[in-house]
Formats: sequence, C-alpha cells, structure tokens
Amino acid sequence: MTLLTSHAKPPNLAGLPEYASGHPFQDSLSETESLTLARMGTVDVTTGELTHLLFDRGDRRRIHGPWRDLISSETFRHRPGLSPDERMALSYDWLRLVNDTVDRPEDLVQDPSRLASLHEWTAIVDGGGGLCTVASIHYNLFLGSLLDHEGGGRRDLSDFTSMRRTGTFLCTELEHGNDAAALQTTAELDPRTGGFILHTPHIGAQKFMPNTSTTGGPKTAVVAARLMIDGKDQGVFLFLTPLSDEAGLLPGVTVRRLPLRTGAPVDHCLTAFDHVVLPREALLEADHGHLSIDGTLTSSRGNRRKRFLQSINRVTAGKLCMSGAAVGASRAALAIAVRHAHLRHISGPKNGERILVNAHRSHHGRLLDSLSTAYAMTFLHRSVVSRWARHTPEDRTDVERLVAIAKGWITWQARSITVECRERCGAQGLFPVNGLADYPQYVEGTITAEGDNLVIWVKAAAEMLFGHRTDEEMHETPPDQRVLTDPHFLRGLLSHVEAIWQTRARKSLRQGPAGDPIARWNAASSSALEMVSVHARLQAADAFLEAAANAVGPQARALLDRLCLLFLLKQLGPHTGDLLADGHITVEHVRALPHTVDKVVESLAPHMMTLVDAFDLPAEFLDAVPIANRGCPSLVD
Repeated sequence: MTLLTSHAKPPNLAGLPEYASGHPFQDSLSETESLTLARMGTVDVTTGELTHLLFDRGDRRRIHGPWRDLISSETFRHRPGLSPDERMALSYDWLRLVNDTVDRPEDLVQDPSRLASLHEWTAIVDGGGGLCTVASIHYNLFLGSLLDHEGGGRRDLSDFTSMRRTGTFLCTELEHGNDAAALQTTAELDPRTGGFILHTPHIGAQKFMPNTSTTGGPKTAVVAARLMIDGKDQGVFLFLTPLSDEAGLLPGVTVRRLPLRTGAPVDHCLTAFDHVVLPREALLEADHGHLSIDGTLTSSRGNRRKRFLQSINRVTAGKLCMSGAAVGASRAALAIAVRHAHLRHISGPKNGERILVNAHRSHHGRLLDSLSTAYAMTFLHRSVVSRWARHTPEDRTDVERLVAIAKGWITWQARSITVECRERCGAQGLFPVNGLADYPQYVEGTITAEGDNLVIWVKAAAEMLFGHRTDEEMHETPPDQRVLTDPHFLRGLLSHVEAIWQTRARKSLRQGPAGDPIARWNAASSSALEMVSVHARLQAADAFLEAAANAVGPQARALLDRLCLLFLLKQLGPHTGDLLADGHITVEHVRALPHTVDKVVESLAPHMMTLVDAFDLPAEFLDAVPIANRGCPSLVD
C-alpha cells in the first residue's frame, strides 16, 4: 500500500513545530478554496487545515455549507417547555426549512455526500433527532425509492418536492423486524382493474414505527408488501400509497400512535390497511420486476429474497445517513465537553487554589481518547461515502458490506463518546439546554435504524469468513527494532490481529458439529464478529493515516499524526496477548504500551481546543449552550 510509505519518520512527541513565515497549507489552496475558508470565517491556519481535511476539502462548501448555515439560525435553538406533540410538529416545520434550502430535492436524494452531510449537521440541534429522522425518511427512503425505480423521473413528484405532502416508508412489521423479508402485508393484483388490494392480514403484520400520523400534514407512503398474483406469492415489492389528506386519514388506513420514544420526537405509529384499493401505477417497478398488462411478472432476480433486497436498496444509503448523524452528534458532544473542561474550575492541591478540571489526566485523557475516535470515525465516514458514490455493479456487494460494517462501528463508538461527554460534564450535562442529554438517546436509534448493528455485522462476518482476504503486512525489520510511536508499525499490527481472528473463526467453524449449521456457526460467530470489529478499526486507521498524509502544515500534520497514534495504541491494547504469542511484538512493547499512551495524551492535552475548534460548529450553536461558554453557568438565565 502506498499509504504506508507516506511518512518518512514516526511522529515527534516533543514540542509541536512552529510556523515560519507563510504557511504551506495556505499556499496549497486554490483561489476558490481560499475564498471558501475566508467566507466561512476560518482564522487560525491550523484549525483551518484540520477543518479542511475533516470536511471534504475543496468540496466543503457544496457538501456542508448549506446545512451549517441553516442550523446557525435562531430557529434551531433550544426551546424549553414544549410538549411531546409540539416537538413532533416542530420536526416537520424544520423539515420544510430544510426543503427551502434545497434547489432540487431530486438532486439531493441522488448525491450521497450531501445527503449524509444533511444528517451530520441537523442531528446536533436541539430536538435534531426528530428532524434527522423525518428528513431521512422523506428524502432517502421515500423520494429515493421513487427515483431509484423506473418511472421515478416521469412521475409527478411536485407534491413531495414542495412538501405539500410528506413521504414516509413502511417496511418493518410488528412481528418482522430484522427478518423483514418475511413480512406479511399483501398487495393482491385485481385482474378486473389491473390495480392492487393492499391489506394487513393480521395484527402482527401491522407496519411498526413509521411516522404515519396526521402530524405534519398530509402524507404518502412507500409500502413494502407481498405481491400476490392468482394466489401466488411473487415476493416483496414497493407500492406508492396515499395515507391522509387535509381532512385526515383516508378510507381503509388505520393509524395508532405508539408510546413516546426517547431521543427523537417523531410520531411513531402502528399502521394497518383494510383492503385499500391502489391503481396500477402504484407498483414501483425496476429490473427486479415488471408486470405486464396481462398480469405476467418478469424479473431479472432469480428468487423472492433478491427481489426484496433490490426493492429496499435505499437502506444502504440510509446506513450512510445514520453514520453521518452519529458522527455529527459525537463531534458536537465533544466540542461542548472540551469547552466545559476549559471553563470548569475545581479545588486544587493547595489550600484555596482553583484549577481547571481539565488539568487532571483522568479527565482530559478520556476526552482525548474520544477525540481520536471521533476523528477516525469522520475520516472513515468520508472514505466510505466516497466509495459508495463511485461504486460499480462489479464491486457493489463489497462496498455495501463496507457501508454496513462502518455503520455498526461508527454508531457504537458514538454511543460511547456521547455518554462519556455527558458524564464529563457532571449533573449539568443532564439538562437539555446544555445540549448533551439527548445525544445518547438519539444515537441509540441510529444503532438500530436501517439494519440492527449486530445483525448486519453477523451477515458481514459470515461473508468475510472465507470470502475476505486480509491484507496482513509482512516486514523485513524484526519487531525488536520497531517502535510504538510509529503509526505504520501499529497499523501493521492491527492487520495481524484481523488475520488472527479470521483464522480462529475458520478453525472453530470447521471443528463445529457436523450436520448442525446453527451449532457450527455459534462456535465460530464470536471470533468472526471480532474479525469484523478489527476490520472496521483497520479501515478507520487507513482513512486516518491518509488524511494525516495529506496535511501540509507542520502543526496540523503533527496533531493528526499524534491523534492517529493514540487511536491505534488504544485499538491494540486488548490484543497484545495474541500479538506477543505470535511473535509480532516483544515483551518490551507490552510493558511500554501504557507509558507510550500516557506520553501521547500528555503531548495532545494542550491542543484539545484546536482539535474541537476544527469541528467548525457555528458560533450561534455554541453560544446557546451555557456550559460551553461559562465556567459556572446558570441553567435558567
């Protein structure tokens, strides 16, 4: 890999380099990029370069600028005292503001980078979990499904692109969640009219959790249902189904509000259909299924499961959106917690002395660990979105698996980071006005949405067990001549860890009981899932190393090198036993690891504000968060 030769030396752990006259980062920018930085208010060159690398470099303004500008509005500040119903209605009001920002919603839907970025920025505002959820459903799952199927460009979408009607997506059922391919809702072809009869056959087939109430105005759904022709099951297809108008629910549609869900103020419901009549054009067709005038179905997909997977292919883009929301929430939580750590004073070791809470390694060490992970998450997300945007039919399966693996790892890390940040702010972090309280609850939703993390990782593990070739690195230099401050040595060690767990899983599978596939998989699944976990971290490390290699300013380069080094050291800690047993590291490496981590943390601690300033959160957003601005804030002034 050329990436591994991009650094001539391990990062220096002494003082950070100072700038001479001029700055190579500024010199490397095009005129457009320089104007973009000036327009977005970047002053400090180190912060500016980190921001440039974190946010899609020269494409930053197009991808992130509109959403960042949008959430700067006073409209998105904390509103105390709203009832749950008022917060739900506000999510739809905000969705219309998002739509007003978009020139052509159809273009947004078909641009993975802009669509994922929408989630990054809207997830961080007060109640943003609700906005993020309804935006993801309307743009990605609903409009995306219409546009991805034949006829999408010819349908009149103006009601949906103008937000006269909100789109929703109905797939999961009360008794069919992760096994949605077995859903029971039916759409029976009516030979007399050529249309369909949409029906919920029993309670367990009710659509579970879609936002189908009349809150937010009239709605139309894309409904996943089993196409029945002459009593024969043809597989799951999507059907465009109006649910309500200005007067309320339409005939045959029953909607029952579910209890309030934490973390996202959305009108989640149970939805059922009682022989709802749909026209012929309600069926969304593509190469997985065409229905002729005489009722004959032709399909390029050999079985019903493949037809189902193509019908719901927008779920892959949805995984990128959920990852984006989790990355955005993590960065915002860290920006608040780090600012608070630089404002909050506590008693010092001397009588009457007051010191910053961040003076303690027990405080800033945990935040720096989270910061290194958040940078890795961001760079991984950029890499995966880019891979998805340029994927081909030949590599689609591999890229879809990468998207799923990244989604699982990123959202799980976001859970840890947002909880850590809340805890580092003590009791004040529990108050919604301080911005942190809702993030962990919203992140829980991203872990389950668009494919439960564990389920999609189990699928990836099964595919990678024998279908994935690890890129285990071999070096001529013996381990006792390599140092823990070389991130490329550490990256190589992580590749060995991936190979170790793959070998272990393969052996367990082969030694499992014959004739019992569940028992054999159970024997291998723990090791296989650990392989997937390490693979995700390895992909994140590669994205991090590439970003660091693209830094041109010496201080930005040094910060990224050290932060990446911290990330890699923390990933390797649990695996030193395997690495030592296989001769990849020495006893001295194992003994030196805790001290090396400590020294890297010590060198990064003075630069935490620079690292979070690079997240480029609008001043209007941060100014409205009391604990991000005052050492001892009042929560009520």
